[in-house]
Amino acid sequence: MSRTQKQPSYLGKVAQKKTIGDRVVRFRSALSNTILDVLKGRGWQEVQGEMEWDFYWCDVGWMREVFDHYYMEEHCRINHFRNHYELTRKNLMVKNLKKFRKQVEREQGKLEASKCDFFPTTFELPSEYHMFVEEFKRNLGSLWIMKPIAKAQGKGIFLFRKLKDITDWKKESYKSQEERRNDDKEPVETYIVQKYIENPYLIGGKKFDLRVYVLVTSYIPLKAWLYREGFARFSNTRYSLDSIDDTYIHLTNVAVQKTAPDYDPEKGCKWSLNQLRQYLIARHGIEAVEEMLKKMDDIFIYSLLCVQKIMINDKHCFELYGYDIMLDDKLKPWLIETNASPSLTASNQEDYELKCRLLEDTQWFRQLQQYVDPPP
Repeated sequence: MSRTQKQPSYLGKVAQKKTIGDRVVRFRSALSNTILDVLKGRGWQEVQGEMEWDFYWCDVGWMREVFDHYYMEEHCRINHFRNHYELTRKNLMVKNLKKFRKQVEREQGKLEASKCDFFPTTFELPSEYHMFVEEFKRNLGSLWIMKPIAKAQGKGIFLFRKLKDITDWKKESYKSQEERRNDDKEPVETYIVQKYIENPYLIGGKKFDLRVYVLVTSYIPLKAWLYREGFARFSNTRYSLDSIDDTYIHLTNVAVQKTAPDYDPEKGCKWSLNQLRQYLIARHGIEAVEEMLKKMDDIFIYSLLCVQKIMINDKHCFELYGYDIMLDDKLKPWLIETNASPSLTASNQEDYELKCRLLEDTQWFRQLQQYVDPPP
């Protein structure tokens, strides 16, 4: 917590230390931001290094390198599923959604499968380059966006209209492994290429996307909770297709927008979802907004169902997903990506309080109460 951010009053109101049996709950945290404040505010004890813990807010690197070799007691909990990347890595998310859509169409028909049409036309490069070229030629003049699959915060993203704009990238991707070794270069990075949503819903002439949080405590059976408090992230510059190289226009990531010369950290570029909902109701009426929200619910449900059978379910694990949703000018929601480690660093006091509430209200903590405060 920065010196300018005040801890919400309820975090300091711990009547007694929360315990497991006759001792304080011990936790580890790979982050030193909002989550650390919330866990300490519950009266839990932070441990370091190899000390035993009951609750660990880890990073995905720990899951990849340590989880399979680590023994956890019955009551221990951790904030990722083993193969969370099936939903949170850009290329795998699309692959699983496409597969699921085909399954739904085969089993329930095209009408039901149409509910899965909430993600842009997408290809993985270089493996699906030729398929992409065919689609590109069928839609000459369309705008496309390239994204590296393993990067975040807008890094490595660019837009293009012409195939020649990615010629150098393509040449590098098709080099042999031997050539790359001779060039002393790493193997080419995998990207996804998506048809860009050229008609986003604008407010004040600016593009925005939505960050919505979904908590999953089990995949078998599927148990998920939707947090209603999220926010809309606005670009700092008015929307235009005349400048496709201007990241301040096209990328709403806070990490990108806060580098804008006229960015105000106190005002930020955010609205609460409640503010956005009220604005949209005033403009379009409650029925249109309710329909939009229903379609967003479909996104959350179907995206989780698409990985339910392949996710490694573990009673020790839960996941707090950060969904990025974009609205087009018809109020249709589009799934842009799903984050396994949504940022918990606050951009201002209002954002800090929202994220504290999110973490404090997470059903996971309530689920842990059976171990924390056992009935008499």
